[in-house]
Amino acid sequence: MNKYMEFAIKLAKIAFKKGDIPVGAVIIKDNKIISHAYNTKHKVNDSTAHAEILAIRKACKKLKTTYLSDCTIYVTLEPCMMCSAAILQSHISEVVFCVKSPKFGYLNHICDKVKTTQLYDSKYEQLLKDFFIDKR
Repeated sequence: MNKYMEFAIKLAKIAFKKGDIPVGAVIIKDNKIISHAYNTKHKVNDSTAHAEILAIRKACKKLKTTYLSDCTIYVTLEPCMMCSAAILQSHISEVVFCVKSPKFGYLNHICDKVKTTQLYDSKYEQLLKDFFIDKR
């Protein structure tokens, strides 16, 4: 498993422990971590507090730009429509995700604009299942 995806999974586990949907995101530029985040949607009662959105905000602030053209985002779960749009708007050039999201995944619609790669991890998939079993 890629070290950046491993870090994203660690972030997802933090979200899980805090009672939030276990999703972590890491943004890389020139093989360096620019930003990272995990979901805090339920913790802060903000439906936009997805890991990808939070990581994009931090990366833009750190790089003092709205364009993350030479960046890759590693995210544990396939991005939803909102996060896919944010990825497009920020010009992130590559998305690497771990598990497809059958309910909210939206990458199919941006694949012609952004390179996508899946790095599947069964342990992360089980963490995600455990979260939703506990919540339902």
